[in-house]
Amino acid sequence: MKALVYYGEHKIALEERPKPTIIKQTDVIVKVLKTTICGTDLGIYKGKNPEIESGRILGHEGVGIIEEVGDSVSQFKKGDKVLISCITSCGSCEYCKKQMYSHCKNGGWILGYMIDGVQAEYVRIPYADNSLHRIPENIDDEIAVLLSDILPTGHEIGVQYGNVKPGDEIAIIGAGPVGMSVLLTAQFYSPSKIIMIDMDENRLQLAKELGATHTINSGTTNAEEAVKKIVGAEGVDVAIEAVGIPETWNICQNIVKPGGHLANVGVHGKKVDFEIQKLWIKNLTITTGLVNTNTTPMLLKATSTNSLDLKKMITHHFPLSDLEHAYQVFLNGAEEKALKIIINNE
Repeated sequence: MKALVYYGEHKIALEERPKPTIIKQTDVIVKVLKTTICGTDLGIYKGKNPEIESGRILGHEGVGIIEEVGDSVSQFKKGDKVLISCITSCGSCEYCKKQMYSHCKNGGWILGYMIDGVQAEYVRIPYADNSLHRIPENIDDEIAVLLSDILPTGHEIGVQYGNVKPGDEIAIIGAGPVGMSVLLTAQFYSPSKIIMIDMDENRLQLAKELGATHTINSGTTNAEEAVKKIVGAEGVDVAIEAVGIPETWNICQNIVKPGGHLANVGVHGKKVDFEIQKLWIKNLTITTGLVNTNTTPMLLKATSTNSLDLKKMITHHFPLSDLEHAYQVFLNGAEEKALKIIINNE
């Protein structure tokens, strides 16, 4: 089969690899129909995760058809169309029992990281009963791909951890795919103001179309001053960091009001300054997290009602055979006006 293989920093190759086989009877083999590239995949490509073995097939988001089923799998059968969760869950360890699937002692985020992932024609999915979801017939396959990772990440780690409530004034720093997912799912909870902050005017325009009440270009404007002109000097009720760099973290800790929430969603590759000498007195709740995907079933139902305008997030399509080029397009997202890329298996 064709697969996108990682060989170290800035070294990937689309090549022929053996088709995966059942290893444990809780596994299934899925023929991948559609996948995508995550910001986390770009981080791996850039060398952000040196622990990943050379020769690893990348990718942790996708939709496919089950081709082979282990004897212990009871919830799925050959021929089922399924959403592949970015998080693998055994369903029985202490963390799974708390719905902290990202910390599953036998799984967690392993696809495209500790085991071969979905940027290939076929993929092995461990603990299939707990790590796959049937896709309602009225959800388009491309939309379903967005529910593998970015939509539950934005909802759980941004909106839920940020405790967004009706009437809140919130700011989202970073208008990438996850930031847009925060924007969309925050609207379930009726905040009064949603401020989107980014340096890309194209993404800020899309944010307005998707429901942002205000946008700020932090490349041309002092974001902290602009936020306080909108909501007042004390700042926002909820600041959501969706990039993962020191500059965006700094904006968040400077715009959140006393008693507010700072929810970090971005994946950080270097340390940041935590201004505890200023923040200790503010009665803040500061959260971090890796998506658990416990809200994926709810998001599937919400998506099936067409209440989320997800199609606008998809900007590019490539065949699997052009996946190396797709990485370069996503890597240069601002110039290419790329937000979410769909990879189709021919």
